[in-house]
Amino acid sequence: MLQIFYESQDFFLLKELEKMGPKRGVISQSVKDVIQSLVDDDLVAKDKIGISIYFWSLPSCAGNQLRSVRQKLESDLQGSNKKLAELVDQCDVLKKGREESEERTEALAQLKEIEKKHKELKNEMVQFADNDPATLEAMRAAIEVAHQSANRWTDNIFTLRQWCSNNFPQAKEQLEHLYTEAGITEDFDYIELSSFPMSSSHDPDTSKQLLVEDEA
Repeated sequence: MLQIFYESQDFFLLKELEKMGPKRGVISQSVKDVIQSLVDDDLVAKDKIGISIYFWSLPSCAGNQLRSVRQKLESDLQGSNKKLAELVDQCDVLKKGREESEERTEALAQLKEIEKKHKELKNEMVQFADNDPATLEAMRAAIEVAHQSANRWTDNIFTLRQWCSNNFPQAKEQLEHLYTEAGITEDFDYIELSSFPMSSSHDPDTSKQLLVEDEA
């Protein structure tokens, strides 16, 4: 389609191009898309004159377009070459002092051994994390919160039992049966915190177990 513009160096309406397209091997239905593609690539110009849209392209325009593309590619190439040179220089600098030698091989072996030991020590620290003072302190604080919560619910239960006894004295047996089914027996009472080992000298596993029992 570009040849139509180059040969004639004239201005065309889309209808005219659609008639001329088949002579250049482009079916009429595809002419519009082909022309639009050329416009998008800046190979064909278009403008609205009055109510009509005209298309045109001159060989000089195509030449300018190609020269612009070439300049951009050349600029990109220069930039890439400069970056390559900088990377080569950096590589040469990094290589200094890292030449293969018996001393370097021995140092790398020592580094690998140290890294292995470091990893082993980190794993060992994870295993002893339960003995960390901060962890134990957090556990003691959690036990205190759980203890207060448990006794607060115990107090609520006693209050509810008293209210039921006062308001439904005739249903005493049914209420006692209901309490027993809910697990509220005669030995149901407040939890004494003094029975818990709160000193950091105690076994952390024991503190864990007590915390679980208290939360239950």
